Amino acid sequence: MNDLHEGPLTPVQHQTAPAPTRREERRLRRRRRHRGEEILGWILVPIMVVGLYWGINAGFDALGTSPGLVWDQLMQVKAMMEKRS
Repeated sequence: MNDLHEGPLTPVQHQTAPAPTRREERRLRRRRRHRGEEILGWILVPIMVVGLYWGINAGFDALGTSPGLVWDQLMQVKAMMEKRS
């Protein structure tokens, strides 16, 4: 009743998957490229937004003004233009 040592095991033949066709390879490349573009987008867009914010603030600091002051001056110009009409 001891079935543990009946004999040597035979090697199992593994079937290899068929090589992908050109269309499947193109689909895989496209999927990888889209995934890479999404990852780059999620990384680069916030960096660009923060850089734009810092650049605008640096520009206002270099000119010695602030966004609020520029807005107030634009509203004054608008009021003057409305009085002329």
